[in-house]
Amino acid sequence: MRETPRPQGTAGDAGPELPQRRPGRAFAHTTGASGSGTPHRSDGRSPQTPRGVRQTGPTGRPGTTPPVPGRPALFLFPALLALFALTTWQVAADGPLRALDERTGRAVVGDGPARPAEFLADLGNMQIALPVLGCAIVLAMVRGARRAPLYAALAMGAVPALVVPLKAWIARPGPLTDATGYFPSGHAATAAVAYGAAALLVAPYLRRPWSWMMPVAAVLLTTATGIGLVLRGYHWPLDVLGSWFLCGMLLLPLGLSCRSRRRSSSRTPRCRTGPS
Repeated sequence: MRETPRPQGTAGDAGPELPQRRPGRAFAHTTGASGSGTPHRSDGRSPQTPRGVRQTGPTGRPGTTPPVPGRPALFLFPALLALFALTTWQVAADGPLRALDERTGRAVVGDGPARPAEFLADLGNMQIALPVLGCAIVLAMVRGARRAPLYAALAMGAVPALVVPLKAWIARPGPLTDATGYFPSGHAATAAVAYGAAALLVAPYLRRPWSWMMPVAAVLLTTATGIGLVLRGYHWPLDVLGSWFLCGMLLLPLGLSCRSRRRSSSRTPRCRTGPS
């Protein structure tokens, strides 16, 4: 099929003459180096940017602004820090939130079946949570990850290093005892870091829908542990919330590491076999 020839002029052209150089103006195109007449950009760049090379803008459309990794974390970390500081201040200073927290805790203690609530509370025991995290660390190391398992181990090691001094400093009594040392909850922190880190480590190596179901399962297990701790009277609700805010900050470096690894693996070209 022959191409329909395009007209070389526009409605305002007086004739087919070649464009003349105007004083003070530069041509946008010059001839190629070989003198073949092929138009080139005056700055030596290619006339078009390949579509696959263009960076996406903030809205996901092609643009020129390169993506900034970890931008949500710049806002998430201060938010978690502010929430943890507010919770700690209210508990330590016997503020209005502590009074509301204790009324709520007394109202729900003993509610629900005792055995299921006890089972949920036991999910925060180190004998249950640490083996789950250990298996995830081994799997990630076998698959070639090095930085993410280290972040997970450091986050887990930071739990007692931070929780134990805070318990001694706040010295909050428990719901059913006068003994102190209940804020923040060590069981809630153990569950949050162990199950959250395990999900972040394993999810990049799973296919959908399992890749996004792992973080959902971690959130459900962490939430269930906190509910069991409150229903059984082992902790006040703010004890659990304070641990969640603290552990969210501990898991941020691991989340960023796993996110960058997932992006790099998705950009790696895969060989296609068979007929296309």
